[in-house]
Amino acid sequence: MEGEPMTAPATPSFRRAKWSIAALFCFLGFQYGTWVSRLPALKARLDLGAGEVGLLLMACGAGAAASFPLVAALMRRLGSRLLSLASAAALIVVLAALSAVPNLPLALLAVCADGVAVGCLNVAMNAQGAALERAHGRTAMSQLHATFSGGLLAAALLTSGVTSATASVPAHFTVAGALLLLLLGGARPGLLTHQEQGPAGAGEPKRRARRGLTSGTTLLMGCAMAFGTVTEGAMNDWSTLYLEDVVKASATVAPLGIAVVSVMMLLARLCADRWRTRWGDGRVVRAGSAVAAAGLALALLAGGVVPTLLGFACVGLGAAAVTPCVYVAAAGRGPDALALVAAMGTTGLLAGPALIGFVAGAVNLTAGMATVAACALIVTVTAFRIPWRTPAPAPAG
Repeated sequence: MEGEPMTAPATPSFRRAKWSIAALFCFLGFQYGTWVSRLPALKARLDLGAGEVGLLLMACGAGAAASFPLVAALMRRLGSRLLSLASAAALIVVLAALSAVPNLPLALLAVCADGVAVGCLNVAMNAQGAALERAHGRTAMSQLHATFSGGLLAAALLTSGVTSATASVPAHFTVAGALLLLLLGGARPGLLTHQEQGPAGAGEPKRRARRGLTSGTTLLMGCAMAFGTVTEGAMNDWSTLYLEDVVKASATVAPLGIAVVSVMMLLARLCADRWRTRWGDGRVVRAGSAVAAAGLALALLAGGVVPTLLGFACVGLGAAAVTPCVYVAAAGRGPDALALVAAMGTTGLLAGPALIGFVAGAVNLTAGMATVAACALIVTVTAFRIPWRTPAPAPAG
């Protein structure tokens, strides 16, 4: 009837919203894993050298890192729900473009656009995860990050299956695009619609929001994220080489370094929300990063295949909950802070492999891996100064 107040849309249930947001995390992992898994085919089609392939990967990361001002503005204007849907749709378009680009300049443009869209979706979906935890008083972020790893695995399996039938990249990306549309359609109904609020709420001057963005606390969160992603990413880039060149593991055993880290990280993320509920984010981050630092340092001192793999397992176990917890803490300070912290995390992913390589070249690879342990220790130190969320009263479901 005319004159009756409009009712706000019902908030989705915890389980419904959690599955919808998890679909976004899976979407991002699946999209990234799909095109990266076809780099050899793209390299052959475009007649690229190794340096040009590295340039492609760098362009993607640079696009994600440089997207911070755009992401912050879009988060304020659109909110995390609309930004999630728009950036996910853009990633499907980019995947189609990558299947058809005829030369390196257009490929660079496509992957740079992919990086910008990744930066947008990364911030928006983590804002959705943090809003879910606030709305329901329950933990979920670590499990959401585990579905990203699941998306990467699904992309690898699909690539293996499709390439056994056809070498066509357009055919592969068409199938992947259809699956991404299904994921996006499944995610849409359960996403949260309310705007996230940071420390500078309605009615507070914009200059206060800017002070919050550049505050020491926000920068500490950014440092924790950057060094956490260095720790996490460096293991994927350097663990196999360390096992081969320093530990002298066989060619069959050396790839197990990545497998051990990945499996332990996935298992830990599936369990970490219960740890967060019981002990709080601060204790989980401090203890986890300390375990990663100590485990890797002891492995480097002990040497040998088994101690090294155990040390790598400690890194996967300890680093698993760092980024989910930091994302939650940053989201509590508003979209600008979340976008900045996410950009610093991307910077860590970009700079980490180069940093380890520089140290390895100047000293040796053992010193390079010791730098990874030092990065984990820095996360432990910074975590003592970050105001973390209090333990939630109910377990993740």
